[in-house]
Amino acid sequence: MTYVVVTGASGYLAQHVIKQLLERNYKVIGTVRNQQKAEDIAKLFQNDNLTLELVPDLLQADVFDDLFLKYTGQIKHVIHTASPCRFDTTEYENEMLLPAINGTKRVLESIKKYASETVETVVYTSSVSALANPAGILDSNLTLTEESWNPDSFEDGKKDVFSAYYVSKTFAERTAWDFWKENKDQVKFQLTTICPSYIFGPQAFEENAKGTLNFSTEIVNKILHSKPGDELDKNFAGAFVDVRDVARAHVLALEKPELKSKRLVLLNDVYALQDVADYINKHFPELRGKIATGVPGEGKEIVKHIAHYDNSKTKKLLGFEFISFGQAITDTVAQILKANN
Repeated sequence: MTYVVVTGASGYLAQHVIKQLLERNYKVIGTVRNQQKAEDIAKLFQNDNLTLELVPDLLQADVFDDLFLKYTGQIKHVIHTASPCRFDTTEYENEMLLPAINGTKRVLESIKKYASETVETVVYTSSVSALANPAGILDSNLTLTEESWNPDSFEDGKKDVFSAYYVSKTFAERTAWDFWKENKDQVKFQLTTICPSYIFGPQAFEENAKGTLNFSTEIVNKILHSKPGDELDKNFAGAFVDVRDVARAHVLALEKPELKSKRLVLLNDVYALQDVADYINKHFPELRGKIATGVPGEGKEIVKHIAHYDNSKTKKLLGFEFISFGQAITDTVAQILKANN
């Protein structure tokens, strides 16, 4: 019996990854930080092919050792999605930078020690934040590709919460690549990193679409909870991708040889916050007059002032059609409305 380990199993993306793995009859070990999360996830999936294991603290040395010892010779793939996304902290180094970097290092070190001959694939979930710093993402003279890297230093990551997030993803991904290059002769696995943009789309389970959502889908949720006349942030723009496509890419990275040792950039197109409001007001007539409208049509102008993206290499390698902005927003909104009556 062989397993796929998915770290951070309680996460928005991770649950979609697990769902797609189970649909393809993989046996999955999901890691969570506490027993309550383990019980909650087990209840959602109700699938005998999913096992949940506790990995309480990514800063702790050897935190993944027990997992790889327990399943010696049985773990074939590892998908490392676990990473801190704390926008409510000022402890940037201890709560964002070090957990992201060390968590990545710890899982790779444990593979080297206890599963160097059995783990064939490691997929690391990075971010487009690893392609450029916050200023670069808003620089219309830049075109970001699979070869682009955020130039910021570790010290830059201590400036503010967004810099901390960008630097944490950059340094964690670099840690993964550096480890793999330095240990290629001692480990069997191939590394693939996946850099998604803002991720929209429904939660894996409707029960999770209540209350405050994860960072990217909360963008949509806030518009649904806005009032007529509320202003929309005219500077808010970026790239988007649907969560189901990101999960699919993670699964394909285990199966398609041409995705091994590749850096994939996952996004479909760019959008402004105004575009989200325009789409919801147009396609959900029951919400018209009840939520913010902003300045309809202004989104096209706003997105001219952000970086351009070229992920044509990634799209060619993956070989599937990405879910559209409209479908992603429709499914996100419909689920939130249904979950909250």
